Amino acid sequence: MFISLWEFFYGHFLRFWMKWLLRQMTGKCELQRIFDTYVGAQRTHRIENSLTYSKNKVLQKATHIVQSDVDKYVEDIMKEKNINSEKDSSFKICMRTCLLQITGYKQLYSDVESVRKRPYDSDNLQHEELLLKLWNLLMPTEKLKARISKQWADIGFQGDDPKTDFRGMGILGLINLVYFSENYTNEAHQILSRSNHPKLGYSYAIVGINLTEMAYSLLKSEALKFHLYNCVPGIPTIEHFHQFYCYLVYEFDKFWFEEEPESIMYFNLYREKFHEKIKGLLLNYNVALTLKI
Repeated sequence: MFISLWEFFYGHFLRFWMKWLLRQMTGKCELQRIFDTYVGAQRTHRIENSLTYSKNKVLQKATHIVQSDVDKYVEDIMKEKNINSEKDSSFKICMRTCLLQITGYKQLYSDVESVRKRPYDSDNLQHEELLLKLWNLLMPTEKLKARISKQWADIGFQGDDPKTDFRGMGILGLINLVYFSENYTNEAHQILSRSNHPKLGYSYAIVGINLTEMAYSLLKSEALKFHLYNCVPGIPTIEHFHQFYCYLVYEFDKFWFEEEPESIMYFNLYREKFHEKIKGLLLNYNVALTLKI
C-alpha cells in the first residue's frame, strides 16, 4: 500500500519538480543528464523509462515507433526539448542508438514469436530437411535408417517421430537445436555424449527444446533487455536470440553435472533452479551472457 502511494506521488508530483529543479541547476534536460552520466544498458534503460513516463506525447510515443521512424523521432525529441545539436553534438548519436535498441527489442520479440507460432509440418520439405540436418550434425557417422525410427531417441527425442516434441515451441525449437549443433559442433557432440551418462543423463533434444522455452520466456518478460542492450550497440536480431540460447545450453549442461541430481525425475526442480540463477544474472546492469569457449 505504502509503495503504491509513493509511486503515485513520485510519478505525478515529485518527479516533475525534481526534473524542473535539476534543469534550472544544470541547464540540461533529463535525457541529456542521462547521456552525461550513464553508459551501456543502464543508459538505454533510463532513457526508455524517461521517455515512457514523460508527460510529453512525442516523447511517450518514441518507445512505440518502428525502426524506420527512429531518425525522425530523434529530430522531434530534440525539437521538443530545445536541444541544439551544435552545443550538444553527441545527443543525436546517443539518442539514435538508444531508440534503435528499444525498438529493436520489440521487433526481436515479434520476430521470435512469429517463428514460435509456426508448427513443425512434416509435409514441409524445408522443415524435414532441417530435421535431417540436425541428425547429420549430431550423428555424422551413423546413417538414419528411416524417417520414423527409434534412432531419434539417440539424440534425445521422446518417440519415433520428433515432430510431436516440437508442439510447444514450434519450429523455433528445431531451429535452435540446429543452430547450436552447426555453430558449436564440438560442444554439441560433447554435450550429447554427456547426456548419455548412466546416472546423470538426460534427453538432449527434449532439454534443448525446453531451453528454447526458457530463452523465449525471458525475452517475452523483457528480462533480456540489459543483456541485449550491452551486447548489441544497435538493432538486436534473431541471431542474438540464438546466441543466447547457445549460452543456456552450454551453461545448463555444466549446471546439471555440478548439481548431480539424484534422478531425471527431478528435472523440473533443477530446471527452475537454473532459471532463477539466469534471471538473477540478468538483473545486473552490466550483464552480457555470451558463450565463451
